[in-house]
Amino acid sequence: MTERVEEALARIGRLDPGLCAFVEVWGEEARERARTVDRQLPLAGMPFAVKGPTGIRSYAAERLIAAGAVPVGSTAVPGPGTYWQTWGQGRHGRTVNPYRADRTPGGSSAGSAVAVAAGMVPLATGSDGAGSVRIPAAWCGVFGLKTTNGLLPSPDRTGLASAGVLTRSAAEARTYLDFVLGTPAEVRIPPPLPLPLPAVFSADLGFARTDPGVAAVVWAAVDRLVAAGVVQLPRRRTPFTLLDPRDAWREVRGGAAGTGDAGDAEGVRDPGDTTGVRAENDRRLDRLFAGTELLLTPVTPNRPHGHEGPGEVYSTALTWAFNLSGHPAASIPAGFTADGCPVGLQLVARRGADVRLVEMAVAAEKVAIRVRP
Repeated sequence: MTERVEEALARIGRLDPGLCAFVEVWGEEARERARTVDRQLPLAGMPFAVKGPTGIRSYAAERLIAAGAVPVGSTAVPGPGTYWQTWGQGRHGRTVNPYRADRTPGGSSAGSAVAVAAGMVPLATGSDGAGSVRIPAAWCGVFGLKTTNGLLPSPDRTGLASAGVLTRSAAEARTYLDFVLGTPAEVRIPPPLPLPLPAVFSADLGFARTDPGVAAVVWAAVDRLVAAGVVQLPRRRTPFTLLDPRDAWREVRGGAAGTGDAGDAEGVRDPGDTTGVRAENDRRLDRLFAGTELLLTPVTPNRPHGHEGPGEVYSTALTWAFNLSGHPAASIPAGFTADGCPVGLQLVARRGADVRLVEMAVAAEKVAIRVRP
């Protein structure tokens, strides 16, 4: 049971000084746990990482450990004074993107995404309050899942943050869900999905300034899904739009709500009416999911930015609506921009459909992914 842990620790020792994914590495504790773990447990000896200094106390980590998995360290999150939209701070320095060291891996589950992308661990926990799992998953070319709000215990009192996971593939995330949700062994093999899945695509949700290069990569991935019979888009492609959730998110989070334009949407009269924005978006999403399985979007409107910060573009523009609404959402690798930056395709499903969402991601991942040019 010690081999996989030793391999993980060796890769961390070799790669982490350059990537700075870890805050702490628990070598001796991990070795001891691997030596003494009950070999009959289903995840006996599987190494994993936890997000940030407090991640080891999370409900997900406790469930994984109870199944025999071995935590090997805690991963980098934004350090003190670090602008919240950007990067992580590891024990060796600033966390870097494994594809381009001059770019950020995203955050706040920065180190978790890098550790998985570099093969240091097969699985890392995360949490997602505005896109903190999906954004680094997209920018590091791995799978990332935000669970339905409230599905798993969370210390976040605002209700925005949900537990999540980062893995090398959607199939590997099944392990996480099985054991954190307590899925009985006899039903862990999911039934086959009826393909094609009804889906709707939006490049900008009606308000985001999506980089044309990012939109092109994502649309090409969606086109491959359609061609392979994984999803079916409506013949009449009426654009699906939401109201910009920025101010509503900031108000719930406790920040100052700005005066962002809510447009002239039905039922929303006051541009500063953030409660109305949230209710209107919930109504639109409820109506959408009454007739479709998936909403497909880019994960971010931008590509991984430099370490100086994102500028005026909110990397969260296409993710935080679903922290407000509570829907489960995932990022799968969609391909790369011409300058070698990974791009993620976001899959959003009905509230509570987390297991089904992972299975839809498994089906999509088989044809959506394109290797680095």
